[in-house]
Amino acid sequence: MGIIETPVAAPWQARLELGFVRRGDSTILARRAHSGPLRVQKPLYPEGPAVCHGILLHPPAGIAGGDELSIAVGVDTGAQALLTTPGAGKWYRSAGPWAAQTLNFDVADDAVLEWLPQETIVFDGARGRLENRLRLGTGARYIGWEVLCLGRRAAGETFDRGELRLETRIEQAGKTLWLERGRLVGGDPLLDSPVGLAGYSVSATLLAAGRDIERALLAACREIITGEAGAHLGITALPGLLIARYLGHSSEAARHWFIALWRLLRPALLDREARPPRIWNT
Repeated sequence: MGIIETPVAAPWQARLELGFVRRGDSTILARRAHSGPLRVQKPLYPEGPAVCHGILLHPPAGIAGGDELSIAVGVDTGAQALLTTPGAGKWYRSAGPWAAQTLNFDVADDAVLEWLPQETIVFDGARGRLENRLRLGTGARYIGWEVLCLGRRAAGETFDRGELRLETRIEQAGKTLWLERGRLVGGDPLLDSPVGLAGYSVSATLLAAGRDIERALLAACREIITGEAGAHLGITALPGLLIARYLGHSSEAARHWFIALWRLLRPALLDREARPPRIWNT
């Protein structure tokens, strides 16, 4: 009789649902529901009651093959929310099963959402799907970013095996502002090609949606430089959308560049001074 292999640990099926509403001059976390290992810390108000800050926690500290994480966030009319994470996310090597993370963000009329997580480290051999879906109402605004690290360069690990599939869709008032799909295969020559990732291990994107970018602001954003020698930067403005790209080897440098952009974009797009969450300093 053959031996039946079983996984070392059962995969996690986790879901987090958050709902933010405006009451008077305050934003309140009115709905919080979860299943599995996804949590949010208590609401924080470091810049006053108008903006509710939340820190998303994933206690297992990493995503393994077979795990499925779903995060759904609703921001009601006129409310303002900022979400971040306490540390880097990790996608571990898989023996075969796919892992998945889905973000569903619904931002109602004149509401604001900021999604500013720390970097995501994709281990060699990981197999994952990342899907981001953002629906904006009339007058709604959004700033979000994703910093992907392929392999653990500091440990001498490259992304030679595995696969990552990416999809991001942004709609406003029923109109598609942005749709992007990507497929990164470990060891694929495209990772080293000038038309791909050009041999870089860190690929990062910032998206700011909901208002047109004035020429002076775009020029100011393009003047910001990075501390990483040899990194490639690019910023494009489309109707109602700004896209910033980073290619390099330092996730820290990418994140610092994004924060510098955020300091310029937040007052112009969200009418609010940029005040970094305290968790970024720990």
